[in-house]
Amino acid sequence: MRLKANFHELLLLLSLLVVLCMSGCSKPKKGDPPSPNPPPAPETFVKTDVMFWLTKADSTVRFKRQNIALNFSSTAAASTTIVVDTTQTFQTIEGFGFALTGGSAYLINRLTEEYRNKLLQELFASDSTFIGTSYLRISIGSSDLDSYVFSYDNIDPNSTDMNLTNFDIKPDTYDLIPVLQAILAINPDIKILGSPWSAPAWMKTNKNSVGGSLKPEYYSVYASYFVKYLQAMKANGITLDAITVQNEPEYGGNNPSMVMSATEQADFVKNYLGPAFRAANITTRIIIFDHNCDHPGYPITVLNDPDARQYIDGSAFHLYGGNISAMSTVHNAYPDKNVYFTEQWVGGSATNNFGADLKWHIKNLIIGAPLNWSKNVLEWNLASDPYYRPHTPGGCSSCLGALTIGTTISRNVSYFIIAHASKFVKPGSVRIGSSSVADISNVAYKTPEGRKVMIVLNENSSTLSFNIKFGNKYVTTFLEAGSVATYVW
Repeated sequence: MRLKANFHELLLLLSLLVVLCMSGCSKPKKGDPPSPNPPPAPETFVKTDVMFWLTKADSTVRFKRQNIALNFSSTAAASTTIVVDTTQTFQTIEGFGFALTGGSAYLINRLTEEYRNKLLQELFASDSTFIGTSYLRISIGSSDLDSYVFSYDNIDPNSTDMNLTNFDIKPDTYDLIPVLQAILAINPDIKILGSPWSAPAWMKTNKNSVGGSLKPEYYSVYASYFVKYLQAMKANGITLDAITVQNEPEYGGNNPSMVMSATEQADFVKNYLGPAFRAANITTRIIIFDHNCDHPGYPITVLNDPDARQYIDGSAFHLYGGNISAMSTVHNAYPDKNVYFTEQWVGGSATNNFGADLKWHIKNLIIGAPLNWSKNVLEWNLASDPYYRPHTPGGCSSCLGALTIGTTISRNVSYFIIAHASKFVKPGSVRIGSSSVADISNVAYKTPEGRKVMIVLNENSSTLSFNIKFGNKYVTTFLEAGSVATYVW
């Protein structure tokens, strides 16, 4: 009888607990965040000599490590072989990343602190969980992907401020500087490149943010403007590794924009900007051109001036025109000067262009630019909202960010394009030899830790099998049409 009573007491106690819980003991309060799902169990990978990350052209697989055993053997199982040779060494890599536009910083800074911190860790932390972005480009003043046009000396265009009395980087203090400071807390070694879209309108021939040129009588003042900007950023804990003299100096149709010929740029660098940096003990590197590969004669003209050349670290390129081989043309003319790839957009579209964009960018930028001596690759831009905003009036209204930040965060094709390199090819990695093979574009590196990394694109319309040969050993693998892989061993 006592056993039966205990049983009924136990049932009663359990019933009371159920009723209490149903009445609210586990019910979240209004406004509470949803309970997190338990983290997935870590995937167990098969033993392999070569690790392998894949993105498929149809986007069904997006930068995911494959659980496949790729082990070296003495036998080549495929008819095509890529030979990786660490005895051939080329340029040292400085990083892979994105343009952190003012609009990107605005969107990131509007996230809750929890989501902002998680996102920045995902982008910029360098451990095995994250993609390890190592290079950023920011605008000096506004770019066309800010919500409004500004300079750091905003006065009436018909006035002058020769002493830069009104100089103030306040517009950057709202979003850009706080986001940069948070990024630097995660990755203190990240490289930052600054590029101006325009001088203040009062310094220009047309007194306007769109087009026009820098008036010669303001060359000295504008050089001081750069110095004050770099000093102000440093006072906020942000040191720029390099600046370009002018974004897209041959195009004056953007808002903002400014035209600067090669001879004008040489004059500005040798007589004003270079001496101003030297006098102020500014060690930030000066990079010229920052425009398309169809005019390699522009940077060569500037570098042909020995007085300008002494101040110049190298030349920067975009690929809205021309061929990526123009970077080698400039490198071969001045092999002691660096070349950089600093901008390429992905256009937003109602149709899904994932596969086409992936193939073009991997072929021309992630593989093509380093094969032509580039020390970095940057995608334009880091983040936009679902309507490709913010942008200035007349600025790019269809630039798709690597991230779309709205009610949710989505990762777009640029994110995966950069991730295939940035996660593995750390700053200080050296490009090494890898043989050219029909329909299988590739580039290889040796990292500071001694790992070998090879990024491969199948340009063919069919699945292709191939061997990777390292030393006297082979690994055989395959890629579907248009797919991209990063192999690490």
